[in-house]
Amino acid sequence: MVRLATSCNPHFSTSDVELSRAGESYSIDTIRFFRERGIDVLFFILGSDAFVEIETWKECQNLFSLCDFIVMTRPGVQKNSLSSIIPKALIPSFRYDPRENAWIHLSGHLVYFKEISFLDISSTKVRELIEKGRSARYLIPVEVEAYVQKIGLYRRNPRLIPRSSPFSKGGDRGILK
Repeated sequence: MVRLATSCNPHFSTSDVELSRAGESYSIDTIRFFRERGIDVLFFILGSDAFVEIETWKECQNLFSLCDFIVMTRPGVQKNSLSSIIPKALIPSFRYDPRENAWIHLSGHLVYFKEISFLDISSTKVRELIEKGRSARYLIPVEVEAYVQKIGLYRRNPRLIPRSSPFSKGGDRGILK
């Protein structure tokens, strides 16, 4: 679905490296995977809700040495107050640069905080709407909505997933709930 959602934007590319990796998948491993393949410009995009928990991530201190971050924030979040946005254990590794309007890590990589319009959209809300047979129009890209409808995702009586679906593992058919 990410591939469908970004297909119209030439500035995005997608990968299934985490889906095809055996066992648990960690962000640090994924970033290293791309860096080892010569991809030097990487932006890790995440919401502020995930960013405040980044201290709990595997090798979180090393993440900032490997790529730039773009943290999507709700309106009104103060972006230049270190104690309110950077987890405490990471504070000594950052300084704010007003020219860049970003936090600079000791490695030189940047953490940008970008304010987004507040839209009350959540994956839970989208799944609930679809499960009830209601439209998710304007909440998800048209291509994603068409795919969800086509294979019957999130319905109370889900259909079998076609073998060609990116959600089927190893060619097995399965049911998504």
